[in-house]
Amino acid sequence: MANAREIRERMSSIQDTMKITNAMYMISSSKMKRAKKALADTEPYFYALQDAIRRILRHVPEIEHRYFERGAGDGKKAKRIGTIVVTADKGLAGAYNHNVLKLAEEQAAREGQHRFFVLGELGRQYFRRKQLPGVEVDTDFRYTVQRPTMHRARLISEKVVRQFHEGELDEVHIIYTVMPNAMTELAETQQLLPLQKAKFQPSMAVPYGVHQEEIMLSPSADVVLDNIVPNYVTGMIFGCLVESYASEQNARMTAMDSSTRNAKEILKDLSVEYNRARQAAITQEITEVISGARAQKGGR
Repeated sequence: MANAREIRERMSSIQDTMKITNAMYMISSSKMKRAKKALADTEPYFYALQDAIRRILRHVPEIEHRYFERGAGDGKKAKRIGTIVVTADKGLAGAYNHNVLKLAEEQAAREGQHRFFVLGELGRQYFRRKQLPGVEVDTDFRYTVQRPTMHRARLISEKVVRQFHEGELDEVHIIYTVMPNAMTELAETQQLLPLQKAKFQPSMAVPYGVHQEEIMLSPSADVVLDNIVPNYVTGMIFGCLVESYASEQNARMTAMDSSTRNAKEILKDLSVEYNRARQAAITQEITEVISGARAQKGGR
């Protein structure tokens, strides 16, 4: 059994660690609330863009545009696939990074040539160490995931959209983390480009004879989509960045809360062990005093 001094020093170390985990819990909670507010403030604008695209497709359903998937008759399979992978800049967030990296490896296993745009220092270090066959990691894509902003989302969007236009990429995806509730974070993949018309179809068909609004597309529907879709993709990326950031903070809150609870359990056990060690030391001292007194009494 360790002596009382060693146990007391270990308890002091655990208490110091608890202060750190509690502080990280509070910081992550504050960051998550700010991220959710930023997303809520910008969502109406991008919902309006989504509705505008839906209205254009409703009035011009036969339109063929470079931002949309080709019809079933094309038959061409995308060979150049770009994927934005959103990880964290640091760990201590449970399985948050592991789930994203696992999904990224599954994406890399798909047929085709892959190019990863990795966000987050932890993800960049991971792919730097682990060279996946058939995957090119864009080393110039060095954006942080801390404090996601619209400006950063626009820079990311401009790069992937430009490569899509120039034919360097046939598809653009993003791997990020969503938070369905306070207890769950799920990593998922979403296709950004080309857009799928089916996703913009209304949930139910408009009955025959019902009047629909009239819209004017100037100078043409193609030009209008050329301006709307890049902003829509920017909004999608910003939403994914904020969702991932909020999920990361929630995962870190859960991990820190679990660490704090485990530390309390360890302290409880150490407290019992410390009391036993003190009791044993006191008992030993009393025994030594009694033995000494007896020895002195016997010597007389």
